[in-house]
Amino acid sequence: MVSKGVLTCTDLAGGNSPPPPTTSEGPGPGACLADGPPITSASLDTLIQNLVPTADYYPEKAYVFTFLLSARLFIPPPELLARVCELCIKQQQLDQSPLDTAKVRKFGPKILQLLTEWTETFPSDFRDEKMVGLLKDIIHRIAPCDEAYWKTLNQVLQKLTQRLAVMSQGEESIVKVSLNASSISDKLVAFKTKPPPIQKDMLSICNDPYTLAQQLTHVELEHLSHIGPEEFVQAFVQKDPLDGTQPCFSDQKKKTTNLEAYVRWFNRLCYLVATEICMPAKKKQRAQVIEFFIDVARECFNIGNFNSLMAIISGMNMSPVSRLKKTWGKAKTAKFFILEHQMDPTGNFYNYRTALRGAAHRSQTANSNRERIVIPFFSLLIKDIYFLNEGCANRLPNGHVNFEKFVELARQVGEFMTWKQVECPFEEDGGILHYLHTAPIFSEDGLYLASYESESPENQTRQGQSSCHFRSSTSGPFPSVRSNVLGKT
Repeated sequence: MVSKGVLTCTDLAGGNSPPPPTTSEGPGPGACLADGPPITSASLDTLIQNLVPTADYYPEKAYVFTFLLSARLFIPPPELLARVCELCIKQQQLDQSPLDTAKVRKFGPKILQLLTEWTETFPSDFRDEKMVGLLKDIIHRIAPCDEAYWKTLNQVLQKLTQRLAVMSQGEESIVKVSLNASSISDKLVAFKTKPPPIQKDMLSICNDPYTLAQQLTHVELEHLSHIGPEEFVQAFVQKDPLDGTQPCFSDQKKKTTNLEAYVRWFNRLCYLVATEICMPAKKKQRAQVIEFFIDVARECFNIGNFNSLMAIISGMNMSPVSRLKKTWGKAKTAKFFILEHQMDPTGNFYNYRTALRGAAHRSQTANSNRERIVIPFFSLLIKDIYFLNEGCANRLPNGHVNFEKFVELARQVGEFMTWKQVECPFEEDGGILHYLHTAPIFSEDGLYLASYESESPENQTRQGQSSCHFRSSTSGPFPSVRSNVLGKT
């Protein structure tokens, strides 16, 4: 079986296997400048200079993404933009009067393009007022040469304001849902003493596996849409040894809110699946729930929703569920073992990575959003990035930036950015979504208690072991929790 347990923010970066070698052909995004050889390393000053456009030069889009993504490890975004603007002013003589109109008109569209790409790809950088001020200043300097630049400035600022507003609303919504889910996660213990009609379960809300898989895909894509590329870098940011004593991000600016909310969702789904299986009093009902979630997992696999698939499998592999031998013996599990094989961690998740490549290829050639869906097993993506970060130095011994490392980082993050932009083609079902976000779930101790109530240990030795587990793993109001759970009718 797949390894038991669920993810936490602490062990996201755990594990002992390095990421697999890149499967993409060619140098990958950001590997070279226009008409130039691949860049493997360079000084930070050189990389910044290569980002700055001129009248006759503009960096490749892949280079822009790679450098803007990775540069924040060495220099804060406001300082980077200030350096870029300073170089532009100096090279184009924008501090002199009168301006060389012909020269500025050749340069203007290129700096506007760079600023537009920056605001569209890394809009959260512009939550800092310094960034907005620098953007306005550089455009104000070139605007006298062409009135169209004023219009472009207004358009950029308008789109940026709208994007930041949407981001803030989305983050507030996700955090609110996560907090609400956390606050009610222990209420099921009390609910179990109430009459059955009061306590809902998943099958009473949705008994069609395909429909539930679609709604899970809605939740996944909603979470993905709010995760910015910079969060992958900020999750593992470390102090630059050549940059004094302070890291580039303070605790206030090191925002990984959306990434952490997505991890909490994965954990919630694991526990929700386990709760739904352990809740029913009768073995036949528990077996039906197991078969239902097996079918949901299969539909998730077919859709390309690997994150929900892994959460369901992980929930079914949690010890309180996997120990229900009599229940499993009643269920049809052939399809489950096939799915487990697909997500087997052997060979650094070789089977899963093969399936992911197939889904990615389908997405590239798709004619509909339904075929474009690729939702990766998020923990493994994070682990791959973690091992890339840990296994390769940010700087070489000569002080140069190890740009080759960041080309690979940009490849992995860039692929994710493509997948997260897919619009969910399935119609929303408010009732199902509400249940997924708000249904009370057992804590781990609650799961064990419900599990042992459903199927007691086979012999006295195992019963002693189970008692040992509860004594060692619980604290606080355990007796009252136990009496409530065991009061199920």
